[in-house]
Amino acid sequence: MEEKKFVQFKKDELEMKEFVKDSLGKGRISNVTVEYTPVGEKIIVSTNKPGLVIGRKGERIEELTSVLKKKFKLENPHIEIFEIIRPEFDAQLVADDIAMALERLGSMKFKVVAYKMLQKIMDSGALGVELVLAGKLPSERAKTWRFAQGYLKKIGNPVKLVNRAEARANTSMGTIGIKVNILPPEIPMDDQINVDNNIINMIKLNKAGMQEKKNGSAKTKGN
Repeated sequence: MEEKKFVQFKKDELEMKEFVKDSLGKGRISNVTVEYTPVGEKIIVSTNKPGLVIGRKGERIEELTSVLKKKFKLENPHIEIFEIIRPEFDAQLVADDIAMALERLGSMKFKVVAYKMLQKIMDSGALGVELVLAGKLPSERAKTWRFAQGYLKKIGNPVKLVNRAEARANTSMGTIGIKVNILPPEIPMDDQINVDNNIINMIKLNKAGMQEKKNGSAKTKGN
């Protein structure tokens, strides 16, 4: 019985998260998390457009809070906004942007949309990015296209740090599935070696020391 209640609780929570994302607008929300505190429910909305989400004088947040109380029977919901500073490294925002571009321009432009987004992410400093589009693009049969650039780990601990997300685009030719994988620039790579000036100077000193030692040995043999 407790398991059924827990499953139902998680279903209701997922439904509430999707409702919040749909209410605030596709392409604006990366993630919605819920924290349960003694004073009520704290709903954290991650977005790169806080002004549009909050609305004039906070009217959209007030309206959404009121709806959540009634629709999902929350006792005291409190919505907090977390601003995403670098949206080009947020896989969900990127996936939603691609989906909206395909819906607006049509699936015939999928290569233009994908390459433009790929270049934008890499120019921002990402270590690697992979975009996978699946559907009628355009063809009588469904196809899968992969666009990738840079360095993207497939195994090891850095795999857990890859930002992943999915989205769907509903076009006139059918539904297109979108998968986005991004490796941000701040991720430490175990197999990556950075050679700075200190290391170069150490190498030069070691090389000079070895050369002096070699010259000293040659003089000793000559005597």
